[in-house]
Amino acid sequence: MRPGDKGPPRRVGRASMSTQPLPLEGITVVAVEQAVAAPFATRQLADLGARVVKIERPDGGDFARGYDTAARGLASHFVWCNRGKESVAVDLKDPRGLALVRRLVADADVFVQNLAQGAAARLGLDAATLCAAHPELIAVDVSGYGPSGPYAEKRAYDMLVQCEAGLVSVTGTPEQPVKSGIPAADIAAGMYAFSGVLAALVRRGTTGRGGPVEVSLLDSLAEWMGHPLHHGMHGGTPPARTGLAHAVIAPYDAYPTADGGLVLLSVQNDREWRRLAEQVLARPELADAPAFATNTARVAGRAATDAVVAEALAPLTAPEALARLDAAGIACARLNSVAELAEHPQLTARDRWREVESPVGPLRSLLPPVVFPDAPEPRMDRIPALGQDTDTVLTGLGVPEAERKELRDAGVIA
Repeated sequence: MRPGDKGPPRRVGRASMSTQPLPLEGITVVAVEQAVAAPFATRQLADLGARVVKIERPDGGDFARGYDTAARGLASHFVWCNRGKESVAVDLKDPRGLALVRRLVADADVFVQNLAQGAAARLGLDAATLCAAHPELIAVDVSGYGPSGPYAEKRAYDMLVQCEAGLVSVTGTPEQPVKSGIPAADIAAGMYAFSGVLAALVRRGTTGRGGPVEVSLLDSLAEWMGHPLHHGMHGGTPPARTGLAHAVIAPYDAYPTADGGLVLLSVQNDREWRRLAEQVLARPELADAPAFATNTARVAGRAATDAVVAEALAPLTAPEALARLDAAGIACARLNSVAELAEHPQLTARDRWREVESPVGPLRSLLPPVVFPDAPEPRMDRIPALGQDTDTVLTGLGVPEAERKELRDAGVIA
């Protein structure tokens, strides 16, 4: 089930101490994918040991390769979502190319696709068709709005789905709604596709059968909208946009410090407010004052609440404010930039950074969040160039060199 070579050796790390393999070793995934949602899902599978064969168009490949050149000439989205995969460049519009992909799928455990609505069905690569032909296969259709309904045929880019799902309506300031700074709809769908595959693999282990899995961006992000959705449906009004503040908790915001920093803090209950008043604000009388003693009162008088907190923190540097809040047991953080995240002392202390090979040389990358202490480190193999593995994978399928040359000359593969 693993034709061809898996690419360069992985960094194993704890291998000498491990007692278990990576959870998905021995699983083969074929993906006809692009952009973020499906590639993000299959990258999680690759990290956990699965072999992922990524099918790309010969004329440019996954269009996310062209989003930018920020990662030393490579696109940052592509670098993020595609390590550990084998790139096979095949023209699916040519019957010969489609036949090759169908042969790959016949030997796979999992198939994932996020083509435009209807495109996979026209090629016979939709989940229902593939699972009917291969009962043990788990096939995942990732779409924007699902396979039916009035929105089924609409284009579904991340920002559009953020708007349709109401995320933008609750994000930003009272004056200005904004989209999330990360592709939240794509990430949500990618994670549900990932967990759906894992659940289907468990079911196949008990029943022997695979089956189709459907995930849509709208369904995924609508689920993530649980708090504002239920607040609005059952409470009568949706939470207001409050910037960094919280619609129903106070104090919960960012406050400037003497060195130009911003320190965020969150008081979750009235016991914490008492500690904040006594130990940080040096205003113990506020612990029992009617205008501050309960969260309901603090939210109703948010401006006054924020003013007393801001007054106490303003003379302090950010490190001094954080130290004082930590000592009082108040949840707090500093508003970091992306550059500061890249040098975050917690990530460094826990050795969370690795280097991943790529066509432009080693690139710094974070280990995935799921840790299996009794297994080798997650597999973080190279980021492939377009078509880098076409010959190796097709050789593993038994396609002779002369046929590969003919297909390449005809533009069917690259």
